Amino acid sequence: MKRKPLISQKEFASRREQLMHMIGDNAVAIVPSSSLLIRNRDAEFPFRQDSDFLYLTGFNEPEAIAFFIPNREQGEYILFCRERDPKAEQWVGRRAGIEGAQKQWGADDAFPIDDIDDILPGLLEERSAVYYNTGNDVNFDQQVMSWINTVKNKVRSGVHAPQEFISLPLILHDMRLYKSPAELRAMRYAAKTAVAAHENAMRACKPGMMEYELEAEYLYQFKKAGMEPAYTSIVGGGENGCILHYIENNQPLKDGELVLIDAGAEYLGYASDITRTFPVNGTFSEAQRSLYQIVLNAQKAGIAAAKPGNTWDQPHTAALRVLVEGLVEVGILSGDIDTLIEDKSYAPYYMHKTGHWLGLDVHDVGDYKVDDEWRLLEPGMTLTVEPGLYISPADEIDEKWWNIGIRIEDDVLITKKGNEVLTRKLIKEVKDIEAHMAQ
Repeated sequence: MKRKPLISQKEFASRREQLMHMIGDNAVAIVPSSSLLIRNRDAEFPFRQDSDFLYLTGFNEPEAIAFFIPNREQGEYILFCRERDPKAEQWVGRRAGIEGAQKQWGADDAFPIDDIDDILPGLLEERSAVYYNTGNDVNFDQQVMSWINTVKNKVRSGVHAPQEFISLPLILHDMRLYKSPAELRAMRYAAKTAVAAHENAMRACKPGMMEYELEAEYLYQFKKAGMEPAYTSIVGGGENGCILHYIENNQPLKDGELVLIDAGAEYLGYASDITRTFPVNGTFSEAQRSLYQIVLNAQKAGIAAAKPGNTWDQPHTAALRVLVEGLVEVGILSGDIDTLIEDKSYAPYYMHKTGHWLGLDVHDVGDYKVDDEWRLLEPGMTLTVEPGLYISPADEIDEKWWNIGIRIEDDVLITKKGNEVLTRKLIKEVKDIEAHMAQ
């Protein structure tokens, strides 16, 4: 069996080293883990680690806090976590414990999370600034302030407390924007699994199925590969495909309609994000084929514009022009192309941008503008390109277009010479889809 890609402890250590270099010798950084969330009564949702915490530690347990303190002689990376507890572990699963935090997960020092209020204030002494995600969690904000106030209470003893709070995402999220070779291996693996799942769903689709039955086809593929859905999946048949974030997935798939599937797999926390639209019965109608080809041409234009040196907005601008030109050609819009774009006359049929960053979060972190200018695309950035058309019933629209919702989405890595479409193996040409579904 081919070995699955992994993120090495050496890479996690390198990320932490870069972070501490950026915050400087007189500062500290604090990153809390995610918490367990209750689904109902005493049942919990499956645990998903906080992406920032995961990026820096790889540690996949709740009730943990990573603390970074540059140039501390006893160790710069401190992990507060749960202690080993055989009785608790028999009920809810194994823990790394204090020893495991150091031996397995690279912490220089580790302490019980229950002792954090006694230990952490002392680590803040004589530091000028605290980097953390301020305003993200009110309860954690209060906990940080309690630690700061504990240090301030020692001021008469000559102890100095931090005086400045700085948003950690300002630097950490920029780090996350550029993907390493190991991260890209994980993303390619997640993409490969999602591609296979979408292919399986196309083969399985037939009129009369419920949307959730089709959803089960690709969820099975995710689980079989040891992965989770990267986000709540969309399976929208007919008019439901015109709802951008339709997640009920509980209606029958009707003969003669399209179905839109937006679903991606997550591996080691890294997301894939794919959308495909295809006919429930395996054959596009003339109207469906016309609009589908417009969206596909727009996506190809957007992908072509996703290259180093172009701005973030250029793939959107390129795709948008093709969409508007196509809408004019089929008679849904009329007028001068530039005027229609400037007036946003297309907005009833295309109301979102053409992509987003992709990584540990499916809508990944990273600024889209820098100093009020669209950011330049650079090698190592990963994004989606996903134009669409959504034609809801309206008096001014010919009925043949009604309830046709189409989106085509792929994952794109910016490279030195252009780009790599991570999900390129998933078919999207009309003839290929029809041939695949006929098998």
